[in-house]
Amino acid sequence: MTTAADAGSGKTHRDENFPVASRLIAPRHRAPILAFYGFVRAADDVADHPTLAAPDKLALIDRLEATLLGRNDAEPAGVRLRVALAERGLSPRHAQDLLTAFRLDVTKRRYRDWDDLLGYCAYSAMPVGRFVLDVHGEDRGTWPANDALCAALQVINHLQDCALDYRRLDRVYIPLDVLEREHEGVVALGQSHATPGLRRTIGHLAERTAAMLTEAGPLSSKVANLRLGLEVAVIERLAHTLIGTLLRRDPLCERVHLSKPRVAGVTLVGIAEELGRRARRSRRVAIHKAQDA
Repeated sequence: MTTAADAGSGKTHRDENFPVASRLIAPRHRAPILAFYGFVRAADDVADHPTLAAPDKLALIDRLEATLLGRNDAEPAGVRLRVALAERGLSPRHAQDLLTAFRLDVTKRRYRDWDDLLGYCAYSAMPVGRFVLDVHGEDRGTWPANDALCAALQVINHLQDCALDYRRLDRVYIPLDVLEREHEGVVALGQSHATPGLRRTIGHLAERTAAMLTEAGPLSSKVANLRLGLEVAVIERLAHTLIGTLLRRDPLCERVHLSKPRVAGVTLVGIAEELGRRARRSRRVAIHKAQDA
């Protein structure tokens, strides 16, 4: 294997559970976001490769980082992102944080508790949203809400794919202490149907994730850029919808991903909700200005 591309899964940004640089995003911002996604996808595919040895995975991830930082041109995805960052005057820090998460995926297969899992999300999820916000020049005061939203999206993905992660990679993101409280072990993830204890475990984590979304408030309303705000609103609505699905269905044997028609419907709802919020906010501002005049 000579490059990270040789470990590629063939997955693209259109295959993700949540929108990545959709047509809602302005064209001038889509290119750097897609370059970032391509780099992250290359590293993620290396970390998730089912047969590549751990030392080889780590070596390829290191080489991706070296290319990103301009030490070589060995990895095309690293070159593309390096160029995109230079054009915008952006730091490679967010991409490097993602690489930290992928190294953890290679070396760490279990998470002790909720805080341990969120510590992983700080590298695996939060930098993605931070990068998109930086591309748009958004205020970094949006980062706390972004971090909560991105961590929630990551946990949702973990719950959706809990059986697949365990069966293919012996990787378990469900906190062990939550399983233990239900007198369950990770082997329950290998069954054809979730046990009652595992269903309660997944339900507890889904409810905790929903609470995290609620506590964060809508990031979409904190974003200044309208088009980005609409995309974030769609993501928020998708997240709430998927949590409801996880509370009702068994991810070991039932579909817990949304169909394309359902995604389209939720997208329209998310857009309408955000436009409504912005219209109400504009009316309030106009009223206050009129009162102060």
